[in-house]
Amino acid sequence: MQYLDNILFLILLIAGFGLFAKSLQKIYRNIRLGREINRSDRKSERWATMARVALGQSRMVKRPVAGILHLFVYVGFVIINIELVEIIVDGIFGTHRFLAQVFGHGFYNFFTATLEVLALLVIVGVVIFFIRRNFYGVKRLTMKELFGWPKEDANWILIIEFALMVAFFTMNSSDFILQQRGVLAQHGSFPISEMSLVPFLEIFSFHDGFLMVIERGAWWFHFVGILFFMNYLYYSKHLHIILAFPSTWFANLNPYGKFNNLDSVTKEIKLMMDPNADPYAAPAEADAEAPSKFGAEDIFDLNQVQLLNAYSCTECGRCTSVCPANITGKKLSPRLILMKTRDRLEEVSKNIDKNGKFEDDGKKLLNDYITKEELWACTTCNACTEACPVLLDPLSIIFEMRRFLVMEQSAAPQELNLMMTNVENNAAPWQYNQADRLNWAKD
Repeated sequence: MQYLDNILFLILLIAGFGLFAKSLQKIYRNIRLGREINRSDRKSERWATMARVALGQSRMVKRPVAGILHLFVYVGFVIINIELVEIIVDGIFGTHRFLAQVFGHGFYNFFTATLEVLALLVIVGVVIFFIRRNFYGVKRLTMKELFGWPKEDANWILIIEFALMVAFFTMNSSDFILQQRGVLAQHGSFPISEMSLVPFLEIFSFHDGFLMVIERGAWWFHFVGILFFMNYLYYSKHLHIILAFPSTWFANLNPYGKFNNLDSVTKEIKLMMDPNADPYAAPAEADAEAPSKFGAEDIFDLNQVQLLNAYSCTECGRCTSVCPANITGKKLSPRLILMKTRDRLEEVSKNIDKNGKFEDDGKKLLNDYITKEELWACTTCNACTEACPVLLDPLSIIFEMRRFLVMEQSAAPQELNLMMTNVENNAAPWQYNQADRLNWAKD
């Protein structure tokens, strides 16, 4: 029976990481539903971008208050969970503060004291974030697109992080008192706990056995909470904790808004403009290939990086808050474009899970999720891509869906159709004869 705790710990550990691996596998499968795209160029620049943006949080601090608080939570939570290594070893082998033997007394004291300071910063960060999100009235965090699950999800994450940090301090406080009483070996330095929870616990003069229950309870809560948090990520916008890294690595490094011309269309235009070309000659096999569909009607028509972007969206709303179309009251929200793409992707994923393969459900990303009104409201100014803290590109999705409307359905607005007709007939967007183009200069 003495090994029952260790066996239970091992079972939970394997189950938790197994479920997490299964979730990652499903995300990978869903992303691969999109078209392949080659983003393996300029590797050194991509590594530098990922280090600067995803790891270094360089874009977050453009809004200093939110950026610094996010840095507290991000750095603190990540580094504190280095202690998960110690928890795993202690849980499997029944040891107590395993890293103390690895680091040595002096460095382990510094390590645990640093973790306590970071944990306090995490608590400060999540409390302020909770107040800002629910009571302060930040416009981009109170838009109707966040009503319901998105708002609940954001709040639950903050509550979970707060609870994990409180459990961390509770564990350290009771551990410290037991160390002072000689029940446990003295390892670590706990400055924040000594100033906060330790005096509170000592008021009640709890006996050693009850303190051990508190310490073990907090230890188990912290461990199970981390496993729960890890597996909750799949259902949460907080997938960006993981996916921000590949998203920034695969980000589009070309100038914002540069249109990706289709090779098949480019070749056809060059052929039309070549006076020496034989229009009746059979095209080479490679040149004859054309896309099965121009643009994007559903998630299968988007590329894999665009689907990765949909999963990586932090729902922070920085893109929507700077979108001129949204600011002037139009329906478009770049954040919602990514959220709706992810919703459709998840619906397709459930379809595949149920049927073994995708069975046509009569729905499409276009019209069923994203409306034409939203797409044509975009001014293509790139404010959204410039504002995104993890280099996501909602504009590219809008581009592809517009391309489908124009090239597959001839469903552009009347103003655009008139302009394109003028370009075709007059080689200019204005409705006058080519012979009159220089009339403006006569006087």
